Amino acid sequence: MKTTIVGRKCTPKESFKDHAEKKLQKIDKFFGGEGSAKITASVNKNNTTTVELTVQNAGLFFRSQATDGDMTVALDKCVDNLIRQIRKNKTKVEKKLKSGNFDAIVADVPLEEEETEYKLVRQKNIVIKPQTVEEAILQMNLLEHDFYLFENIDTGDINVVYSRKEGGYGLLEPEKE
Repeated sequence: MKTTIVGRKCTPKESFKDHAEKKLQKIDKFFGGEGSAKITASVNKNNTTTVELTVQNAGLFFRSQATDGDMTVALDKCVDNLIRQIRKNKTKVEKKLKSGNFDAIVADVPLEEEETEYKLVRQKNIVIKPQTVEEAILQMNLLEHDFYLFENIDTGDINVVYSRKEGGYGLLEPEKE
């Protein structure tokens, strides 16, 4: 698995990088060595470390984030959470990746009920009007939502603004392949 480790407001030590490589071998078994992983470690104001792990393979993205006082403990939590996500959606992920790598590997992880069907509990139709990003953020805040879908007046594309857990806002823009 191709791994990229990035530090924000910190420089991960070599021991952390070695630990990350070892932990990612657990996940790499699912993807047969063809996935790519990005680990982003950042130090927060309260001297805790947030580790974000994103794994990509065959058009699927798996993401986990954990915060702890110790960077390696946060990474361990991320890896465990990612394995839990994969187990929960094992059948769907396996079909997408067209591999039988999962049965032997998931045996050592505690059993969790697999989600066999997605239960859509609500569908809502909305009117999308052209707005600037700032107008969309204002509208999201007025509605007290965590995210807001809108047509970007500058690009003409459908975008999503969202409120980040650490504070601030994020913008999702479509990327054409």
